[in-house]
Amino acid sequence: MNKAYKFRIYPNEEQRILIAKTFGCVRFIYNKMLGDKIEYYNQAKEKLNNTPAQYKTALPWLKEVDSLALANAQMNLQDAYNNFFRDKKVGFPKFKSKKGSKRSYTTNCVNENIIVSDGMIRLPKLGFVKMKQHRNIPDDYKLKAVTVSQNAGGKYFASILFEYEEEITMKELESFIGLDFSMHELYVDSNGNCPQFPRYYRLSEKKLKREQRKLSKMVKGSKNREKQRIKVAKLHEKVSNQRKDFLHKQSRQIANVYDCVCIENLNMQAMAQSLNFGKSVSDNGWGMFTAFLKYKLEELGKRLVKIDKFFASSQICNVCGYQNPDTKDLSVREWTCPCCKAHHNRDINAAINIRNEGIRIILA
Repeated sequence: MNKAYKFRIYPNEEQRILIAKTFGCVRFIYNKMLGDKIEYYNQAKEKLNNTPAQYKTALPWLKEVDSLALANAQMNLQDAYNNFFRDKKVGFPKFKSKKGSKRSYTTNCVNENIIVSDGMIRLPKLGFVKMKQHRNIPDDYKLKAVTVSQNAGGKYFASILFEYEEEITMKELESFIGLDFSMHELYVDSNGNCPQFPRYYRLSEKKLKREQRKLSKMVKGSKNREKQRIKVAKLHEKVSNQRKDFLHKQSRQIANVYDCVCIENLNMQAMAQSLNFGKSVSDNGWGMFTAFLKYKLEELGKRLVKIDKFFASSQICNVCGYQNPDTKDLSVREWTCPCCKAHHNRDINAAINIRNEGIRIILA
């Protein structure tokens, strides 16, 4: 099994220059190889198998950076290229822009060229770099690769991939819970509880608008604009970190208590576009929450069950099974079943139906 730990690193000035050079070389070799592949295919109608080593003679400055970083760029390009020819829906590989905010490169551990010890990490070409190690790494974990990245706010991170052997014993499923997606509270569970999601983006929206307005009025290329850009990026980073912290805590609480969690298999991207709730859906972070919940449950030998998105969870009475077509109207928040006279809260009733459907799927 594989597991990744992400630590913040603090390179010195010389190391930062070399990291920036590596980012540039990885982007260059990816674009160069992609351009040559396209040109060769247009001429010969065949695939070109090119490697970074072919370019180092004519471009000696490529030798100044980690060769494994360039090799990983080649592998990423080859995967994207093969995926396109395997399935046209994937889309053709695109050239990497120099203006993109995402900067990273990946290097592999070969002959112990990467070492993590005492709050330091040794990386190829960089040497030892100070690292904020917020958790201990088990001795039986084998280091496989490291991805060095820089976010929009200028901070550097090292995402370290480890391989380990562990047999997960599947737990007998005894306790079940259903979660119904809620735009405002994140979810409502089958017990009638909701976490009261703080909506961090909405709380910071006025401040973000003010700082982004300042940024838009500054001269492009000026130092003041760059300072303001970093300020805006740090505000977005704070909102993102607050959201992740909340979602991690909520998913951990649920994973520790329940053996099986049942949710609807929703397409959040389509929901944001069709209902014009883009900001609210993105701020909610339901997709991220379910991803956190999935891996936390799997580590404990528990299960996450996804119900079909067309299952009428809000329309069915969880007591007698009557399907009420009137609840298709989203403004109907409470209703009384005409058959058994049970009174329902829309979201709690949906969560109970999701839980019951999940149990049915497991027992089937």
